[in-house]
Amino acid sequence: MAVFAGLLTGCNSGNDVDAGGPAAIQARIISTFRPGSDQTRFGALEFLGGLELSSDNSLLGAISAVRFRPDQRHFISVLDTGHWLTGAIERDDNGRLKGISDARIMPMIDRNGSTDAGKGSMDAEGLALRGDHVLVSYEQYHRVDVYPDPGFEISPPDGTMPLPIPRWQLRANRSLEALMIAPQSSPLAGGAVIVAEDSLDDDGNMLAAVLDGPLQGRFTVRHYGGFDVSDGVFLPDGDLLLLERRFGLMHGLGVRIRRIAGADIKPDAVVDGKVIFEASSRDQIDNMEGIDVFRAGDGSLHLVLVSDDNHSILQRSLMLEFKLHDESVVSQN
Repeated sequence: MAVFAGLLTGCNSGNDVDAGGPAAIQARIISTFRPGSDQTRFGALEFLGGLELSSDNSLLGAISAVRFRPDQRHFISVLDTGHWLTGAIERDDNGRLKGISDARIMPMIDRNGSTDAGKGSMDAEGLALRGDHVLVSYEQYHRVDVYPDPGFEISPPDGTMPLPIPRWQLRANRSLEALMIAPQSSPLAGGAVIVAEDSLDDDGNMLAAVLDGPLQGRFTVRHYGGFDVSDGVFLPDGDLLLLERRFGLMHGLGVRIRRIAGADIKPDAVVDGKVIFEASSRDQIDNMEGIDVFRAGDGSLHLVLVSDDNHSILQRSLMLEFKLHDESVVSQN
């Protein structure tokens, strides 16, 4: 969701390009998360490094989600302009992020075989990998489409998942924002889970659902503090990390991560969790929209966050990497 769209009218520097292909991506290294400080620990997260991304290819930007392949190097992203971004991260001798290679940006193909259906139909926000399929959630024309993997870049979806949330309850471009797959070993047994950004029930909670599996059904997520969900990822132990962001004249720019017990996610539940990380405009953040997790070679869990620059000259496309520590909590509401 273009969270700053109303404030940045007239600042858009992107343009429409029909054909996709290779994209040379330049990366400026971010060595400190809080400028002017050598602090590395922020709540439960330890900052490891980051990148500010740019390209002569005007399609780069508007990154809504990121998922890594099992090699922990190659990734898939979706752009809310209706494009795929694929590539690989490069690391320096110390294992820190230093760049992006082999990047390609390709238009997404809709169910009619078209690549120019318009943003209202192809506003891709959530992304998940499961077996031989890539799942994508869309706002505005609310749905979760299923693409073949391999072949998603050149194929239309081969299915659409049933959505247990009535479409009339979903706000136009504040709906199916977070899409993730639970571990097969968890009570959700590999089910796909969706959380809406700012589509709320009568009690002000965010609409959510388990789309398939033994616990299929609707639930809600407590909504407070002006934060809206932008993405999520399940940890190997079955807990869910929800990435949330806010922007307003009172609070400015903010991002946080809540950890929700996986056992709490079930039909008709209202779930909440502990805030394990929070950052503001004094930190190296932007409109953070994507999160993924993988286990590094030393056994620790690493989180990668990406931002949506809305193709605005006032915003940045960021990729940030953190190590997750379990023993720290910022606050509990």
